[in-house]
Amino acid sequence: MLLNISDTVNDSIVDGPGLRFTIFVQGCPHHCPGCHNPQTHPFSGGTQVTPASLLEKIQANPLLDGVTFSGGEPFCQASALAALGEDIHRLGLNIMTYTGYTFEYLYAHRAEHGYGELLAVTDILVDGEFVESLRSLELRFRGSANQRILDVPRSLAAGAPVEADMP
Repeated sequence: MLLNISDTVNDSIVDGPGLRFTIFVQGCPHHCPGCHNPQTHPFSGGTQVTPASLLEKIQANPLLDGVTFSGGEPFCQASALAALGEDIHRLGLNIMTYTGYTFEYLYAHRAEHGYGELLAVTDILVDGEFVESLRSLELRFRGSANQRILDVPRSLAAGAPVEADMP
């Protein structure tokens, strides 16, 4: 199984709590006006990589607190990212996933397209499309005020979104 990615960042401090390895997937159906990663929108392009090659890069950095799946839209490659996520969890790292979908949408469609698999390995979810008129540089780990930072295990248990306790 291959992943189509746009890029990676080895030492991110802006894509979630702590020091993170960020994977920017290629391809996004949302095309949010003002998106700061518009180069990730086309499904053509990007670079095909194996999850094992990404895991090798992640393992090479002993300082990481977690891994972030960003985009593009990670849920367009949900099954491959979920498989990688299982390996990441075995390393003791947490996973944060950004999505333009809402938790409610993903939860309602969790049996489709591997959405449930990716939700199951995600610890923290930033959900909702970027809305340019709600943009704020004061928001931590999100671009617009409509986006939520959710505790996915608690949200899945409740069957409804539960805000994450962020330090």
